[in-house]
Amino acid sequence: MFPLDITAAANIHANDLRREDPGLAAVYGKLQQLDPAGLRFAAVLRDTIDQLLNGEITGRYDWKTLFKTEKTHAGTLVEINLQREFKFADGIDMDYQISGIDVDCKYSQQLGSWMIPPEALGHLCLLVWADDYTSQWSAGLLRIREEWLNAGNNRDKKLTIKAEHRNKILWLWRQQDLPENTLLHMDPVHRAAVFEAGSGQARLNELFRRCQQRRIGRNVVRTVAQQKDYMKRVRGNGGSRSSLKDEGIIILGDYRSHQEIAGQLGVPIPREGEFVSVCVAPPDGSHTGPRTVIDGSLWTVATAGDVIVAAPTLPSAISKANQ
Repeated sequence: MFPLDITAAANIHANDLRREDPGLAAVYGKLQQLDPAGLRFAAVLRDTIDQLLNGEITGRYDWKTLFKTEKTHAGTLVEINLQREFKFADGIDMDYQISGIDVDCKYSQQLGSWMIPPEALGHLCLLVWADDYTSQWSAGLLRIREEWLNAGNNRDKKLTIKAEHRNKILWLWRQQDLPENTLLHMDPVHRAAVFEAGSGQARLNELFRRCQQRRIGRNVVRTVAQQKDYMKRVRGNGGSRSSLKDEGIIILGDYRSHQEIAGQLGVPIPREGEFVSVCVAPPDGSHTGPRTVIDGSLWTVATAGDVIVAAPTLPSAISKANQ
């Protein structure tokens, strides 16, 4: 969060930029309409990083383990995946057409280091940045002017934006939360225990056991299981839900009934494609936290001193479309 005076100044500046450039204002308005909170943008960036890591095959979870050629390919994948998500039309001279206006898409792994090709001069650029280590991302628009760029020293004559002119960027979303790469941000001791657990099922059990009350995305499950039927390894009938039941652990998914339970227990609510594990216990006089009814009985988040009892059976994971 920015202080109110800084936020007010930024809003005035943004209004000035839109007023001075109708094309910029039109593209800005369209993108805000398509994704008011930036959630779709954030999901695309999360999925693109995961696509590059390819954890199901490689077991990788850390950007630093990518090959140089893979990192170079990230910009192309961001461009393609954004177009696929938002169904942007192909541009005439640039990557996209948004509200009938040509827009080039540029991604950088470092904030401010976008490489601008000479042919983008005079055009709008959609500038995108994401950092898996800080779990943040930004996206903004800039009308490219030659005087705002540093001279290019590389073979393809690409340019960078001068630091003193980055205030010309009209931010759509700035320093927003990127869905967490759970494996990257786990305690190293716990992460090592997960990967040393043996089979794909054993590794998943250890993940949900050690990484409670945190959102765990589908790609994390895929990376840990490294099996094509990885989703089956989460569910009951032999999956982690069954394996951890006697330890008092429930694994909530992205179904509405599960999300309601998470909200009532005060733990993170799993979003689409996510899971949240939590150890629960029947409440007694020592419990002061939130509680909810599961399978006809009252439950709360377990505390360190609780006697472990078998977890309740969660509501059926019926299709979200039917809820």
